[in-house]
Amino acid sequence: YDEYAEFVGKFAARYRDSVHLIVPWNEPNLMFEWGDRQVTPEEYVRFLKLVHDSAHTANPDVIILGGALAPTLEPEDSAVAMNELDYLRRMYEAGGAESFDALAVHTYGFTMPLQADPAPDQLNWRRVELLIEIMKRYGDGDKPVYITESGWNDHPRWKNAVSPGERIQYTLDALRWTEANYPQVRNLCLWYFRSPFLTRSYPDYYALVTPEFRLRPIYDALRDYAQGKTP
Repeated sequence: YDEYAEFVGKFAARYRDSVHLIVPWNEPNLMFEWGDRQVTPEEYVRFLKLVHDSAHTANPDVIILGGALAPTLEPEDSAVAMNELDYLRRMYEAGGAESFDALAVHTYGFTMPLQADPAPDQLNWRRVELLIEIMKRYGDGDKPVYITESGWNDHPRWKNAVSPGERIQYTLDALRWTEANYPQVRNLCLWYFRSPFLTRSYPDYYALVTPEFRLRPIYDALRDYAQGKTP
């Protein structure tokens, strides 16, 4: 962790004029993302503090995004993951609030429309509201939130996918909802634009364009939305 923190510090210094936000890790609440080891929020907080201090020493203006937490219903004692609600709560209990300048979260709709209410036992897009409530509970409600992965999937045979038309509607609903209801959310990033190759599986259907840059209907709808046109 010391070596990693040193690297992030040098990175923050080298690119201080062009890179203003850094996510030091991705989905640490998943075992396979956390070095194929039991996930432990307390260990992540120790890691994050080292990185945060090193980066801010190199560039006081850099923003360190903590979390990048994956949505999951796994309990705290699971061998493969920990649900992001318990994970964030334990981060705060471990004194992690001072070790990140903003929270990064991943919010996916799966088969549910944007209108589906958030609930601890449900995976839906507005689950992010439960994380924001935890932040407020620990006096951190003014801290910015960055949605660094988001979206719906329209694979024709994946059980967690929706139709292409539903994907477009739900995505546009999410953009409008975020603008109207989440003042602390600074960015909403969709996963993802393009892969250089096909996986021949459901991840291909999160893309906005094909490897050959053929535009999918979701791309056209997002372009029209960004330009203020009625889809």
